[in-house]
Amino acid sequence: MLTVKFDIGQIVKHRLFPFRGVIFDVDPEFNNTEEWWLGIPEETRPAKDQPYYHLFAENEETTYIAYVSEQNLQIDENDAPITHPDVLEVFDEIRDGRYVIKDQKPN
Repeated sequence: MLTVKFDIGQIVKHRLFPFRGVIFDVDPEFNNTEEWWLGIPEETRPAKDQPYYHLFAENEETTYIAYVSEQNLQIDENDAPITHPDVLEVFDEIRDGRYVIKDQKPN
């Protein structure tokens, strides 16, 4: 079984590009289109045989969904909340440096 380095709710940042985000899903290995993967410049294109993370991401200009390889992520020491509008749909709060998933029990 493949081990992942990061967990859902962790706040991470990209090691090459200026954006950060909170992980909301993980693929144990690449699970996007070949077209998407080939759209990454060859010199920075990550391997497919590693976990890929779905992030509610933000940069200085906007918020968006990012799909990032494990090799390109690192823990973000910035404790500021992520401003992506979908964060509050999935997570309740930040506790001990990570977002806590909302209680899934029916009301």
